[in-house]
Order: sequence, then C-alpha cells, then structure tokens
Amino acid sequence: MSNIIVINPFEVPKEKESEALESWDKFADYFRKQPGYVSSKLHKAVNPEARFHLINVSEWESPQYFEAAVSNPEVQKLAEGMSPEIKYFPGLYEVIRN
Repeated sequence: MSNIIVINPFEVPKEKESEALESWDKFADYFRKQPGYVSSKLHKAVNPEARFHLINVSEWESPQYFEAAVSNPEVQKLAEGMSPEIKYFPGLYEVIRN
C-alpha cells in the first residue's frame, strides 16, 4: 500500500490569518515528530474570494499512523486556544492516478 494523503482545507477570516498560521506552525512541529509522518505543505489561496484560504496537504505512511497522531491528547492541548472562527475539514485520500 502506498502512503496516505491528508488534505485539510481551512476557512480563515482575513483578520485571523496570523492566528491560523501560528496554529499551523504548532501543529506542524508536533506532527513532524510523530511516527509515520512523511511531509506536509501549507498552501495559500491566490484568489482572496476562495472559500478555503489555506490548505494543508500532508503525507503519512498509513492511516493508522495519522489516526494515532491525531488521537494523542497533546493534539487537544494544541487546539485549545484556537479561534472557533477558524474551521478545518481534514480528510484522508489515496493517490489513484499520477
């Protein structure tokens, strides 16, 4: 089985962009240390009218590694101070064509 891709689009109000980026940095630091983590890239919409202002794409060795990382209580601690106005929609994907 090939690696799994996590695509996580964020709805971010303009005035919350700095907060969203700070949160992403904290989560990225945590995830980089987890077993099965391969890589991640944060993308920013060029069009200011885009629904999803930021989109994170990360790669993991398996869904099980990702699920273990996000179910760790440390993730809840990282999320505690995040604004409820920043909404995110993570999903797991596999590459079917290249």
